[in-house]
Amino acid sequence: MEGNMLYVPLFINGKLQESLKTKQLINPANYDEIIGVAYLGSREDAKAAIEAAYKAFPSWSRTNSFERSELLKKAATLIRERREELSRYLTLETGKPLKDVLKEVDFAARVIEYYAEEAIRINGEIVSSILANVRCLVIRQPIGVAGLIVPWNFPVDLLAWKLGAALAAGCTVVVKPSSEAPIASTEFAITVHRAGFPPGVINVVPGLAAEVGAELIENPRVAKISFTGDTETGKIVLEQSAKQLKRVSLELGGNAPAIICDDANIELAIAGCVRRAFSNMGQICISINRVYVYRKIAEKFINGVIEATSKLKIGNGLDPKVDLGPMFREELREKTRRHIKDAVAKGAEVLFGGSEPEGAEFEKGYFFLPTILTNVNHNMIIMRDETFGPVMPIMEVDGDDEAIQLANDSRYGLAAYVYTQNISRAIKMAEALEAGGVGININDVSELQAPFGGWKMSGIGRELSPHAIDGYTEYKTVRIAVI
Repeated sequence: MEGNMLYVPLFINGKLQESLKTKQLINPANYDEIIGVAYLGSREDAKAAIEAAYKAFPSWSRTNSFERSELLKKAATLIRERREELSRYLTLETGKPLKDVLKEVDFAARVIEYYAEEAIRINGEIVSSILANVRCLVIRQPIGVAGLIVPWNFPVDLLAWKLGAALAAGCTVVVKPSSEAPIASTEFAITVHRAGFPPGVINVVPGLAAEVGAELIENPRVAKISFTGDTETGKIVLEQSAKQLKRVSLELGGNAPAIICDDANIELAIAGCVRRAFSNMGQICISINRVYVYRKIAEKFINGVIEATSKLKIGNGLDPKVDLGPMFREELREKTRRHIKDAVAKGAEVLFGGSEPEGAEFEKGYFFLPTILTNVNHNMIIMRDETFGPVMPIMEVDGDDEAIQLANDSRYGLAAYVYTQNISRAIKMAEALEAGGVGININDVSELQAPFGGWKMSGIGRELSPHAIDGYTEYKTVRIAVI
């Protein structure tokens, strides 16, 4: 950082590096404000990073698991020491409110700490043999170099999910941050390195998907790709990786339904839906994208949602009183407008929002009002595709079977939510909903010690929990004849 300008370097083999290509980074709350300059890596830079990781792998993969654990614990401490600094970077580059990004950095430190603990629990097995003089061992070994492709919406949190599991397993990594929001994720990775990891274990190359991303996917020395992003890009990653039968985990798009049953705690449901639909301006893969409320309680629920939404404060995320910042870029705001316009043309009613907020403080940012729609149906784009914007479409239903059928009428299956006080109904719906995570009376499906991932077009593989480490290890069977 020079003065008030942030410079985002490449980090290869333990050294900060510059590149020939650069990109100006803007503040989504004021697109006239340039907050930094990122050096964008080329294919050659990506190759250099892969080579560094490949050369570091033999030594790093043989380190004692307790040594890896101690380094990760120290990394978590260093992250906490930079909590405010990393959080400010996140707000400047993504627009998210400071009070939310502080939680993101805190959780990222917890994730790294968690994988410090899991590093010493990567166990094998002794299995019985059909032969009396043979002993059979099953061991787990790190897969090799892992390419970690991180999105812009949660660049620190989601990097921690991938990086913690990979390092605990004994893999070396090349991180590709989003070229649009590389500041906090690059600084986060460098902070982890400074805990004492050997050069080449952690490498970072911000850059374009067509160059850095392509090299990670096509280079045979990369054994594993972990990608978080949109479904269409995920399909390309899978298709290209298949040419080398490369291990792939994909955490992709969602179109999460929320079912509000007639016995729900209405106040809890209102607060939960407003938070999960509008947090980070709806730019979250597990955002509530569709609400199915039972007709009997619909009026009360809708009025409550409007009242709660009207109290949300919109503005620059650096203001500690702000609940909602800007959207990340104009293309996403325009997509939100298109989805709303399509819904209204097909009969939807806008009860709140639907446009940009008024006022001079909003004129140069990608701000948009949280929006509530009713009279929606499944012929509307907004009920079928991921908007990735601050819109809550509400559809009235008559019972459990209809709600489940509509909720499952989607090509996505990342998350789903149910509000009910009937335990039998809760279990029935949780089992019937086609999603990798179901929240009952809670608006979040991620749990550090439980697997996170999607069904259907929402992805392959799992993040978090010990299960994430499975994606960074290979099983090996060792048969020993006793002679």
